[in-house]
Amino acid sequence: MPIKKFRPYTPSRRFMEVIDYSKYITKEEPEKSLTQRLRKSAGRNNQGRVTIRFRGGGNKRLYRIIDFRRDRFDEPAKVLSIEYDPYRTAFISLIQYPDGEKRYIIAPEDIKVGDEVISYSYEALESKRLEPEIKSGNALPLKFIPEGIPIHNIELIPGRGGQLVRAAGTSAVILSKEGNYAFVQLPSGEIRKIHVRSRATIGQVSNVDWENINWGKAGRTRWMGRKPHVRGMAMNPVDHPLGGGEGRNKGKIPKSPWGWIAKGGKFRRPRKPSDKFIVKRRGK
Repeated sequence: MPIKKFRPYTPSRRFMEVIDYSKYITKEEPEKSLTQRLRKSAGRNNQGRVTIRFRGGGNKRLYRIIDFRRDRFDEPAKVLSIEYDPYRTAFISLIQYPDGEKRYIIAPEDIKVGDEVISYSYEALESKRLEPEIKSGNALPLKFIPEGIPIHNIELIPGRGGQLVRAAGTSAVILSKEGNYAFVQLPSGEIRKIHVRSRATIGQVSNVDWENINWGKAGRTRWMGRKPHVRGMAMNPVDHPLGGGEGRNKGKIPKSPWGWIAKGGKFRRPRKPSDKFIVKRRGK
């Protein structure tokens, strides 16, 4: 996908890059019946206290209701349009079923207007009533997806809806299957056991060039609701353990604003029930 650059007629334009959406987006306005207004939290909890720092402001946005479950089985749907979604990095596709019902799905990289996509049920494939077609946009259980095929929108628990691999340009791959579980390598490098009845969508997520964009200026991140991340050293002693001092002072132990050791200290992370399905952790 082409990235658009600008002549440096202002200092911020010198480095700014944007994706040329006109090459991919086919519809400007969203489907009204599939949108809703979300209330902004600005990083605050239900008591009004800041629990996530450096959040707030940003442009107004309409949330598009996405069908992560793909639970309308064995019915082909036609792709009507490919649209921009302000709440996610990937593009979305508007699909329509034979009875006229419309839904949004995450758009795979090589999907086009006019294509047909289908979500296969486990029972139909198990009884061999339907033969699965392995093409971008089709959703089916992991049991019937061959190893080595790029997949996205993967369920952690069968029937819950896709939770993994939904960001722009990402894809996972099935390494092998053993009994009731498939060994799936995620974009982070983590290898995880996922039940073969869990569903996934074929293909790589659209908007691959998202990671190559240079934002160009701080104002663009403010439009997205992100405030400047202030260093602890730049604060006063009342606000941060690293604050204060005449001139710069780097002789202190790195800590969080609440005094927790930030680097190299021992800590215990709460174990999640799903941790037992991690075969190999991400990173080294």
